[in-house]
Amino acid sequence: MSRDFIWGVATSAYQIEGATQADGRGLSIWDTFCRVPGAVDNGDTGDVACDHYRRWPEDVALLRRLGVDAYRFSVAWPRILPDGGGRPNLAGLSFYDRLVDALLEAGIRPFVTLYHWDLPQAVQDRGGWPQRRTAGMFADYASVVAGALGDRVGDWSTINEPLCVAWIGHLEGRMAPGERDLARAVQASHHLLLGHGLATQAIRAAAARPAAVGIVCNLSPCEPATDGAADRSAAVRADGHVNRWWLDPVFGRGYPVDMVETYGMEPPVRGADLAHIATPTDFLGVNYYFRQVVVADPGGPPPYARQVPVAGSMQTGMGWEVYPAGLTQVLVRVNDEYGPGRIFVTESGAAWPDEVTPTGEIEDKERTGYLEQHIEACLAATARGVPVAGYFAWSLLDNFEWAYGYEKRFGLVHVDYATQRRTVKASGYRYAELIRARRSRVGPEAPPHHSDGAG
Repeated sequence: MSRDFIWGVATSAYQIEGATQADGRGLSIWDTFCRVPGAVDNGDTGDVACDHYRRWPEDVALLRRLGVDAYRFSVAWPRILPDGGGRPNLAGLSFYDRLVDALLEAGIRPFVTLYHWDLPQAVQDRGGWPQRRTAGMFADYASVVAGALGDRVGDWSTINEPLCVAWIGHLEGRMAPGERDLARAVQASHHLLLGHGLATQAIRAAAARPAAVGIVCNLSPCEPATDGAADRSAAVRADGHVNRWWLDPVFGRGYPVDMVETYGMEPPVRGADLAHIATPTDFLGVNYYFRQVVVADPGGPPPYARQVPVAGSMQTGMGWEVYPAGLTQVLVRVNDEYGPGRIFVTESGAAWPDEVTPTGEIEDKERTGYLEQHIEACLAATARGVPVAGYFAWSLLDNFEWAYGYEKRFGLVHVDYATQRRTVKASGYRYAELIRARRSRVGPEAPPHHSDGAG
């Protein structure tokens, strides 16, 4: 671990900001999806969420209290361009302008994500991500935000987890916009990646200071549940669906042929699309939550592989296996096969059913252990030469967890949604301790990517 290793926390706009009708913000596809009966548990919405739009000074103070180096947050496209394009909403830009200034004053480095799933509803009404023009609109939006904040922000992510947008939102229907159409999902996947490439170029052109730009992908090791040939083939398809479909084009390899065959259709590539998608990036963001152990599922949707539980494994409140070794596997594999210059672990965290003690404390031992194990797994990868440049815990706050509403809590800080009271959990205090301890162990002459005992 080098002395410039970055310790951070992450959030996203729709999950924490609330104020969905304040100061000229337009509707997003998640505002619409939340109104679909049965789409979100308990009929929850992001209308108020953590009220971060109004309480952000308190949340910046929490960041200082935790002692993090950096804060990864997303900008809400409909808050900046309510109709998807046209004249910017200055009130929306001013909110992020104030937030960035406050972070810098607190000594906290802002990492801006431009798209964390809240597409303007006006863009969806014109066809959304399956339409090619959305990629160009996204690049125009990126230019607006980079022009406004790029004199102070140096770290940018274009799109967060395009897998969730394309496959879960357009193929499985479990996230906004709630579609179940393979052709539109494949179209969306291509235009998301094209939007990433065009936005990467736009950020660099518009920012007033040098910009480090990357994309954030949620990656998983994919393993067969048995040694049978069908399950082994299913694991290869799952890997293509989850990992290679996204990484191969970004790193200049084009789309994997086996997955084109699996989907039974070509993505809508035109002209220089693949060159734009492969625009060189400065880092790769890796979000890791679980591995996928799969069986063949010929009657299911593509990729015809179904994830199954691992017998005897510890599971989070989401039903996800706790498997820290998978983070090391993902990081080593990405480094060996794709060779990004830097990798950030941009999300790592777990939901548990937290209990507040009579004295108001949250002793979330499971989440604390999860953090410790995954930080060690991350550092184990650095010991194997992987250029891991930072680790961002998900999430700063309990928040709106998409289709799960407010029951699933990932935060290092507990939020009482009735009162908006914030309480640092035991995991938050432990994370602060780990940050201080790691810093104290790294001397001024520490070599890059040296592990101090992890793994």
